[in-house]
Amino acid sequence: MPTTLEERVAYLEGKVEEHSKVWSDLKDMMINHDSKMIAFEQRIDRRFEAIDKRFEAIDRRFEAIDRRFEAIDQKFSKYFLWIIGIQVSVLLAVIASMLR
Repeated sequence: MPTTLEERVAYLEGKVEEHSKVWSDLKDMMINHDSKMIAFEQRIDRRFEAIDKRFEAIDRRFEAIDRRFEAIDQKFSKYFLWIIGIQVSVLLAVIASMLR
């Protein structure tokens, strides 16, 4: 244990210097950690952007399929009307021939 005032001040200066170095090291570690977290966030953002692009591509493919189904539905509706028209005219022809 230091006995004189100068020894005590020197001891305290040493302790303060040690604490300053520890705080400086902690600060450097936190800065390093922050930069790692920023890099990690950027990687995650890039990954999500890639996933978003893939989902957009899938959406476009589904939209194309929907358009194809709509076109097929319109064709079937048109052909259905033709079939109904032919059946009605055949029915009328049969009824007309039975009435004669």
